[in-house]
Amino acid sequence: MNKKGLLLVLGTAVVSGFSIFINKYAVSVANPYVFAFAKNVAVALIFSCLIFGWKNHSIISKLSRKQWINLIAIGLIGGSIPFLLFFKGLSMTSAAQGSFIHKSMFIFTAILAVAFLREKINRYFIIGAALLFLGNLLVLKTFNFSLGAGDLMVFLAVLFWSAENVLSKTTLKELDAKTVAWGRMFFGSIFILTFLISSGQTNEIFSLNLKQFGWIAVTSTLLFFYVITWYSGLKLIPVSAASSVLVLGSLITTLFTFISSGKIVSQDLYSSLFIFLGIIIILGADHIGERVKNLKNSHGWS
Repeated sequence: MNKKGLLLVLGTAVVSGFSIFINKYAVSVANPYVFAFAKNVAVALIFSCLIFGWKNHSIISKLSRKQWINLIAIGLIGGSIPFLLFFKGLSMTSAAQGSFIHKSMFIFTAILAVAFLREKINRYFIIGAALLFLGNLLVLKTFNFSLGAGDLMVFLAVLFWSAENVLSKTTLKELDAKTVAWGRMFFGSIFILTFLISSGQTNEIFSLNLKQFGWIAVTSTLLFFYVITWYSGLKLIPVSAASSVLVLGSLITTLFTFISSGKIVSQDLYSSLFIFLGIIIILGADHIGERVKNLKNSHGWS
């Protein structure tokens, strides 16, 4: 597996874990839809400057019709609809449940990757995935929970992002990460603005105060690093493996929750262990399978 791609996705996991923690506080100070729009616009502007300011805008002018359609679709199913669902849902549920549902995305992404990208999933990946799910489940601290409206919104966002991950992986075969990231944020912003206009919420954009702009600045910075590291890493490694690594974000969320509360329980430690082992098994699945195969051949086992 490409080491550079792996390191980039590990960086995404760190950013994701901190973002889940910080966004729970951020969405409480502003309309979550307006908040999502402001963040996307800020990041879209950054990518626009990177593309058009570094004299490589010729890439945009050379895009084919199919590539434009892919970028627009990525903006719709990755940069708009799920953001609206996610931040609204996050404002209605706990950070722990929001993180748990979000980190289950690797399951749905892997299923779609097998179906549409023909990625190979072996038994070691399944074992690792089971450990990831168990470790992520332990983050909740309880198994007695029910899905509320906010949780369902986060879940729907996860399904959209899973589909977008597969589409982005296909698009990244022809385009660089920066261009795909620009498409997601630029067209995503347009779709969210359309939603705000149709729902009569645009006036709230102009009523944001200094405190809210501060939160937007912080979370937009996190979103920028999330998007650029994610697409850069996704271009180099399988999407099923990349999405699995994102589960490490749960450990980061737990760490910051511990720092803020000063409390940690045994379940956090067990969760961290299961997630760590799961990632090791998934990332080393091909190597483990090859070693087992060689061992069988050398000993004449069937």
